[in-house]
Amino acid sequence: MGFYEYNFGFLVVLCALLTWRRHQRDAELAAETDSEGDTPSQSQKADAGRFTKLFLTVYLLVMGADWLQGPYVYALYKDEMVYPEKTVAALFTTGFLSGAVSGYYVGSLADKYGRRTACLIFCATYSVACFSTLFRSLPLLFLGRIFGGLSTSLMYSAFESWMVTEFHKRDLGRAGASLSTIFGTMTTMNSIVAIVAGVLSEWLVEFTGTKRAPFMASAGCLAIAFWVISTYWSENYGDSADTGDKKSETSPTNALMTVLHDKRIMTIGLASCFFEGSMYLFVFFWTPFMEATRDPIAATVSLPYGMIFACFMGSVMLGSQIFNLLVSSWGLISHARLLTSVFAIASSSLLVSVMYRDERLVFWSFCCFEACVGMYFPSVGYLKGRIIEDGIRARVYGMLRIPLNILVVVALSLIKEGPEYRATVFMACSGLLLFASGVLSSIIGE
Repeated sequence: MGFYEYNFGFLVVLCALLTWRRHQRDAELAAETDSEGDTPSQSQKADAGRFTKLFLTVYLLVMGADWLQGPYVYALYKDEMVYPEKTVAALFTTGFLSGAVSGYYVGSLADKYGRRTACLIFCATYSVACFSTLFRSLPLLFLGRIFGGLSTSLMYSAFESWMVTEFHKRDLGRAGASLSTIFGTMTTMNSIVAIVAGVLSEWLVEFTGTKRAPFMASAGCLAIAFWVISTYWSENYGDSADTGDKKSETSPTNALMTVLHDKRIMTIGLASCFFEGSMYLFVFFWTPFMEATRDPIAATVSLPYGMIFACFMGSVMLGSQIFNLLVSSWGLISHARLLTSVFAIASSSLLVSVMYRDERLVFWSFCCFEACVGMYFPSVGYLKGRIIEDGIRARVYGMLRIPLNILVVVALSLIKEGPEYRATVFMACSGLLLFASGVLSSIIGE
């Protein structure tokens, strides 16, 4: 085995050990609860278990549909459809612009007409985006990217809003369930789904001979998710559905005022923009960045990108397991303080990759950054669930994604070739993450 295979094996073993320790600790906590006489009834436990499994089933189908497309979006447009680089960039930019524009409205509509309905619409619109790849027609492809951007806004606002609101409505905390644990499990399982989807998409392309195959498989996952949602999910709404003055409550401007007047929400939005923006840019640049750090002799053999990607996903899984142990099981640190530390560590990881141009050190620093991703999502998910009210949840979630999409569009429009530019981007991201860490510590820190 080579260097990357050994690292993947180490990550798998470490994740397995932490998973075992987490379940052991959960059993200890359950025994302590039983001894104190605060044990939830069996029906409460069963209800909490059904809710968690039902939501995770849909969530993983949706994320699997997204991961299946990821590796081949660029390759489909550039290699199979043979469009020039500028056209491909325009298609990508259209998707992010669509996400930025729709983010201002989709949350309000989800709160007014129902989060379950919004999730069903997501399955339909994302399927349209998938089917648009069957045609080598620029108007249809641009239309598909518009639907894709709209779908992304729905994906990151409606599903989580439905889950958090339903959790509170059913009072599942009394049944022994925990939002923190659910968010941690979401990140862990998402990492596994990403690895499986990457392998499956590659096999589908080899088997069918076309890069459109993963998009059709994605549409299949969305169809199953649509059926599960329509059959088993109940509807929940924002506060606009419960009042007579629907016009004022559902106004996007009203939601914007909520964001601007609450410094905690503003801070979470700023931090999310900087972290997830850095994450998107990392996805664009890690491949050429690692190529530039290679020894000229070793460079005659191509990097095992599939194995490196698997290592990155293993690192995300490791980060989510560390989150579960530190916060959910042992209670050693609060979500806010962990998030502050995560931003500082992520900043240092990107800085190390710029300062030391050694292939192995850069790889380890990138794995560290991905582990921070694994701790970031459950931490920020929990904090948003606690800070943002259920009645305006989808509206605010959609609003918080607008600056992220704008940041990515601007960054994509400024992309240049060369290792110096990529180093500058990582340095800028490192600085933004460090700044966000300080802001989080002063405003959200507990």
